[in-house]
Amino acid sequence: MACEKCGHVQEGLKEKFGTKLCSLCNHLSPSEEKDFNEYVSEKIDGSLIETFRKHFHPGEKQKQGMVKKAIKGYPMSRMPFGYLLEKGSLIPAQNSKEIEEIFEEFLNEKISLRTLAERHNLSINGLKKVLRNFTYIGKIKFNNQIYEGEHKPLVSTTLFNHVQNKLEALNIK
Repeated sequence: MACEKCGHVQEGLKEKFGTKLCSLCNHLSPSEEKDFNEYVSEKIDGSLIETFRKHFHPGEKQKQGMVKKAIKGYPMSRMPFGYLLEKGSLIPAQNSKEIEEIFEEFLNEKISLRTLAERHNLSINGLKKVLRNFTYIGKIKFNNQIYEGEHKPLVSTTLFNHVQNKLEALNIK
């Protein structure tokens, strides 16, 4: 399909106020319908904006800023179970000891994920997220990279790695 503003052909055109736009024209379009209709009526030759299209990467600056924060060890997602956020830093919460208990119980007991999740008032998916979360060993994972965190770990790297090995051996995704 072709963009109704510039004629650029691309898959996955965005629809705004019933008009199909390429990602660049959509990004540049006004949010008010009255202004939008005027914007679309001013047709342009799509070849005139090819240079912009080559270098257009929405959200790239934000992502770069987030990577810089992750490199410095600051969390990039909501705070994990067992931590509190204080002045932009993670600090152990009152329930932080429960994290080590969860890791130990999973590793050392013959227990199902369902039983362990119920024991700690978590969903099964929530439990899996806890067991796979690098935050608990003092790391920050962002954009498939792992960075040294600025926060206190709640479990040892050895315990974490043993749990990862068990998850893998049991084929738990």
